[in-house]
Amino acid sequence: MVTEPNQLFALLAGVLALVFWLSTIPAFKKVFTILPPVIWAYFVPMFLTTTGITPSSSEVYSWMSRYLLPFSLFLLMITVDLPSILKLGRKAIIMMVVGTAGIVIGGPLAYLIFGAFLPADAWQGFATLSGSWIGGTANMLAIKESVGAPDSVLGPIIVVDTVVGYGWMGVLIFLSAFQERFDKWVKADNSAIEQANARLSEIDQTRRPVQLNDLVYIVGLTLVATILAIAIGDRLPAVGDPTIVSPATWAILIVVTVGLTLSFTPLRKMESAGASRVGFLALYLLLTSIGARADLKAVLDAPLYLAAGAVWISVHVALLMIFAKAIKAPLFFVATGSMANVGGAASAPVVASVYHPSMAPVGLLMGVSGYILGIYAALGCAWILGQMAFM
Repeated sequence: MVTEPNQLFALLAGVLALVFWLSTIPAFKKVFTILPPVIWAYFVPMFLTTTGITPSSSEVYSWMSRYLLPFSLFLLMITVDLPSILKLGRKAIIMMVVGTAGIVIGGPLAYLIFGAFLPADAWQGFATLSGSWIGGTANMLAIKESVGAPDSVLGPIIVVDTVVGYGWMGVLIFLSAFQERFDKWVKADNSAIEQANARLSEIDQTRRPVQLNDLVYIVGLTLVATILAIAIGDRLPAVGDPTIVSPATWAILIVVTVGLTLSFTPLRKMESAGASRVGFLALYLLLTSIGARADLKAVLDAPLYLAAGAVWISVHVALLMIFAKAIKAPLFFVATGSMANVGGAASAPVVASVYHPSMAPVGLLMGVSGYILGIYAALGCAWILGQMAFM
């Protein structure tokens, strides 16, 4: 068993490096297309703990949860191009918000149906999944920390996130062949897509080789913001019974809000040097520590969670379809609005490019907006679930 803190941290970092290296090998391309690296970053450490190679608890895991999450969220927020998101058009924004509302409504409804057959702490697992389905992995881990979800519930939740979430992504890709029929059925006005396409030239996607001074600015500023946010959060009271906003949540809300505010300043230009990539690195490192604390046997609880996930995603889809018909939104905005929630910035561009090859940046922008909506909307969903669990 590897227990020495430095060795344990190095092992988790090595696992992450190995996973991403294997994902670049052509022979494994299909495997990583179906199950992306982020999933392996969770399950491989879980397997190591189950087999006794790594411990189920360590001060390293606590340190990573406390510091890496606000560190990553600050960088993801400060690099958001919010003006470009707002320029996507009214229908794109409406479908994005409706998709979020579908997740917030669907979660409590699914819990109402299946909660009596699940463990007492299942509401915390549902809250965690709501974070994943409103913005992706970053928000999932933020909500997990917020509600204090035990690691035992994360195993089946990751299974649901993968099977139901990526299963729905497959359905959306399949439906791309029928977008003309759908658009005709809802009498869609495709001028919004044309306008969004015209806006692409305004979106700053410049990348340049990273310099040492870039990394110094990125890491230094983010560390200062992280430590200050944690220090302030520790002095603020917990909110909710059961607790929904803990001191750790205050720290997260502070870095998210400050990061968003700073995204309107020249500091957002740090993205040209890959600031968000540094944020994702911290996020995936954190995910390895979450996996190492989990128990593989918890996955056996997945079937009932899968049924709940299917009901949950069905509410999300139904609401999207109703509003698409009402506002005459094209299937492209239905698909990207849905994936921007359920899959986040990693999946939304993929789905967008299947519908319109030149529109991947639109999917990316909508996916990034999921981070913004997610942290606030998922906290609301978590509060509802907590109230239901203790009624």
